Amino acid sequence: MPRYRRGFDTQEAFAHLARRDRKLGKWMKRIGPIDADARWRKSFDPVDALARAILYQQLSGKAAATIVGRVEQAIGSERFHCDTLGRVDDASLRACGVSGNKALALRDLALRESRGEIPDLRRMSTMAEDDIIAALVPIRGIGRWTVEMMLMFRLGRADVLPVDDLGIRKGAQEVDRLDAMPTPKELAARGESWGPYRTYASLYLWRIADFPAKTTTPRPT
Repeated sequence: MPRYRRGFDTQEAFAHLARRDRKLGKWMKRIGPIDADARWRKSFDPVDALARAILYQQLSGKAAATIVGRVEQAIGSERFHCDTLGRVDDASLRACGVSGNKALALRDLALRESRGEIPDLRRMSTMAEDDIIAALVPIRGIGRWTVEMMLMFRLGRADVLPVDDLGIRKGAQEVDRLDAMPTPKELAARGESWGPYRTYASLYLWRIADFPAKTTTPRPT
């Protein structure tokens, strides 16, 4: 059974992408190397990470952190899993600032963990990206994008391209000087040449999308 490593050689990824895609390569050289994320080297609990992702949805970082802190206090633990979430009822979650929909999502997450439906880190290390996505998106409140972020930033998978992400689509639009953002399908096709380092390409597309308008590559008139 194959094992998937956490993280990848960013120098190799940089050279590969710059060689395969001259348009993207010009932007990469302008921005410079992007260091590997230190989180790749840290162990984590997928259930805890998913619970936090649910709590952070549609909130500012500060507001979400406040709610997370209240829930941690209510359950008497800094780790979210079926046992600790079982210590608090829905009314207490609402008192912490957790919406009804998020409370239902946390309950579904805890139930699925108790049934053994959520793979742990060891099991994930032998699963392909699409298999991890298929295992996690049935959880209430967890979509493909959330799992893709886990794959990229926590599991360090090298070849993930979140084609539905508006920032990545905007970055691709800028790279190719398009009048409109590419559709997810068009972006998926465009990204074939970036494999097996589509994660690293994504990091650059986000950076490119955030460039101030006055510093972006001028368009022909």
